[in-house]
Amino acid sequence: MNGAHHYRLHAAWTGNRGSGTSGYRDYARDVTLSVEGKPDVLASSDKPFRGDPGRWNPEDMLLAALSECHLLSYLHACVTAGVVVVSYEDEATGTMIEDGAGSGRFTEVVLHPRVVVADASMVEAATAAHAQAHEWCFIANSVNFPVRHDAVVTAAG
Repeated sequence: MNGAHHYRLHAAWTGNRGSGTSGYRDYARDVTLSVEGKPDVLASSDKPFRGDPGRWNPEDMLLAALSECHLLSYLHACVTAGVVVVSYEDEATGTMIEDGAGSGRFTEVVLHPRVVVADASMVEAATAAHAQAHEWCFIANSVNFPVRHDAVVTAAG
């Protein structure tokens, strides 16, 4: 399935408190993200950047995209390897460093998948499938920082 895939998103700033961006403290960082046919995502900047901590921020969404992309790629890798996954959870972590000049960047993300497979004979192949998933993950292939995996695979029962 080669080819270009195109995505469309509408972002609308909803944080005008009546005076627009008249001052740094005069507006909210609230944003509504919309994709046709899907529920809206209420977003903001992270709390240290004057955002609403009750809303998703870009850093959360980047971490979520990396975690979900690996999860979906991993499930596919397991199917092709004959591994039956019965449970998968991840507690992803990321580190972003500010540069002191008003910018910053992520320096790494670590995924912590906790996978349960149907049978102990599948554990080795299930562990190896993380490397294949990493190669296939579109999002991990799109970032300029390391995405590491600290995976634990166990057998059910």
